[in-house]
Amino acid sequence: MLHLTKVHWIIVEEEDRWEPLYHLEMRKLDFKDIPLKFIDDIKIHITNGATPFGPAYTKTGVKFFRANDIKLFQFDLLNHKYISQKDSNVLKRSILQAEDVVFTIKGKVGIISMVPKNMGDANINQDIALIRLNKKLVDPYYFVALFATTFGNLQIKRFATETINPFLGLGNLKKIKVPISNRSQQKQIATLLKEAESKSIRALEKIRQAQDLFIQALGINLKKIKKENFYKVNYKDLCNLWMPKFYYPLYQNTLKEIKKKFETVKIGEIADISKGDEVGSKNYKRYLEKTDTDVPFIRTSDIVNYEIDNYPDFYISEDIYNELNQNVSVGDILFTNDGKIGLSAMLTEDDKCILQSHIRWLRIKERLSPYYVFAFLTTDFALHQVYRYIVVQATIPTISNNLAKIEIPILPEDRQKEISELVKDAFELKGERKALVKQAKDMVERIIGMEQ
Repeated sequence: MLHLTKVHWIIVEEEDRWEPLYHLEMRKLDFKDIPLKFIDDIKIHITNGATPFGPAYTKTGVKFFRANDIKLFQFDLLNHKYISQKDSNVLKRSILQAEDVVFTIKGKVGIISMVPKNMGDANINQDIALIRLNKKLVDPYYFVALFATTFGNLQIKRFATETINPFLGLGNLKKIKVPISNRSQQKQIATLLKEAESKSIRALEKIRQAQDLFIQALGINLKKIKKENFYKVNYKDLCNLWMPKFYYPLYQNTLKEIKKKFETVKIGEIADISKGDEVGSKNYKRYLEKTDTDVPFIRTSDIVNYEIDNYPDFYISEDIYNELNQNVSVGDILFTNDGKIGLSAMLTEDDKCILQSHIRWLRIKERLSPYYVFAFLTTDFALHQVYRYIVVQATIPTISNNLAKIEIPILPEDRQKEISELVKDAFELKGERKALVKQAKDMVERIIGMEQ
């Protein structure tokens, strides 16, 4: 693996660029059997997105992705924004099509993904570039896997302008070199990533089915629950939480409706709840700085589509990982407790990570399946309880230690089993997806001679 710390000298090419990364030699890699082409030579269309006009975001419509919604090999399909069809049509140059490649070009530069076939109508903002490749010259799946490697990351970094907010302009993006492997190798990589994409789609479908079953079994129509914005509270009903939101009728009445129909149990009675750790920014390592043994450091922004991102912003040394001994494992439920509150995830077989202090993890110890508990936590019925406890400490929202007070309805055992099996199947698919992605990435590194 290439490490920047091993580069002690550079060759300044005849170009007006003085950043050391730009002049990092690629002669350390042997491309004698692999032709190199510029992105400009293999693209059909390249553009960046734009800021939508008018009122901008809408509740439904065309999916609108920002840089933070792009993760390696996937889009955040749960927390993106929407714009109107009219605005998207105005921004027609950046309307996404299946198998388009997207790059983040501002801030966290170089995160790459590809538009899945089930995306539907979608568009991007100005911090993302869209590349539509000539498939006769390069397979887009191979291209995405290539730029997930250290080589791809270096290529992007050497052309990005390193200011306070790094930026990669389209002109420089076009100059990035791409080793074009033979069609057989490209096809093998594409096969792996297509299967990974299929598993990702099926996993989300199964989780949605589980959520729908839960909601159907509850038999409560949230739209019919009282939602006054102006309300009063009898002083006798006040507790030690003096927050208007805690007494908001919609949130209170949601739980009351559940308890009319079902026995409930508090999370704190059936689960051990643990808190992540702060390791200090001095211990953070970015992708290009990490070693083979470093461990992903998972923050709230690294929870995507109900799982952790295996390629997060930062990594932490294995020594710190062993010292903290968080001991998270398969079947543990993650829950964002501070900042962006209410995101849930579960760990798969090969997930190894350190959790930030803004994340809680639940280990179910009795009575209910963790998959059943997870399904409930991803519904509005659970989130209405969570929102009651949100307070702002300084500038960061939190629910403090109140996750333990969230009450889970006890559905009939046959329905619990059905919901649990769907969620369990979903996370098995997610684990298989991650293994396929790693296999594709490793294959590209072998092809270009960059095995770690």
